Amino acid sequence: MLSIRNVSRRYGDFIAVRELNLDVDEGTIFGFLGPNGAGKTTTMKMICGLIRPTEGAITVDGFDVVKSPIDVKKRIGYVPDRPHLYEKLTAQEYMYFIAGLYGIDSGHGKRKAKELIELFGLGHVSHKLVESFSHGMKQRLVMASVLLHEPRLMVVDEPMVGLDPQGARLLKDVLQTQAHENGMTVLLSTHTLDVADEVCDRVAVINHGQLVASGTTDELRHETGTQGQRLEEVFLQLTQESQAPG
Repeated sequence: MLSIRNVSRRYGDFIAVRELNLDVDEGTIFGFLGPNGAGKTTTMKMICGLIRPTEGAITVDGFDVVKSPIDVKKRIGYVPDRPHLYEKLTAQEYMYFIAGLYGIDSGHGKRKAKELIELFGLGHVSHKLVESFSHGMKQRLVMASVLLHEPRLMVVDEPMVGLDPQGARLLKDVLQTQAHENGMTVLLSTHTLDVADEVCDRVAVINHGQLVASGTTDELRHETGTQGQRLEEVFLQLTQESQAPG
């Protein structure tokens, strides 16, 4: 579903991402982990076509993100770490607006919007202005809107920030259902390593713009000799051992 081949991104003399190679299979939840400044968000923005790679190629469902940007965007749902919402709209109006952007048939769009608003526990506030929502409610609305066009790949940057335990549990359940029952691929970046350990089928660890490890969490525990320990211990060992490129 997602293929990253020899991708680098430079800003002058600074290399944010260096010769990254990664494959993410269809219908999996793939954790993308790394310290602050490791290159995670830059990589996600390149996947979504918001930043162009300096070198290399990225394909989504067989389409190159640079050569076929519209085809890629039709297949992607992107939730940034600081999503923007039109707060003078109601939740329902916002969902209808997003459906219109994707050219979704009005009748189908309204039915899908209602279904997703209910799924994310926002039915009781669907006619209230978004500006009155808590951060967690806004986060749930963004997730609902991203699912409107039924993306093949969802790219999610820090989805659990601001969610209470009930909201976090709901989001984890939705992501697992979308991936394992509906075949959607999820690329998930999070600093909440217990979440990654719980929901991700595979993970990759990036540090200083370079891939340092990839596999199931059990495989990474075996590789680092940390069997039986929390993913946090695996992560710390991998990122402490990897040095900044000279």
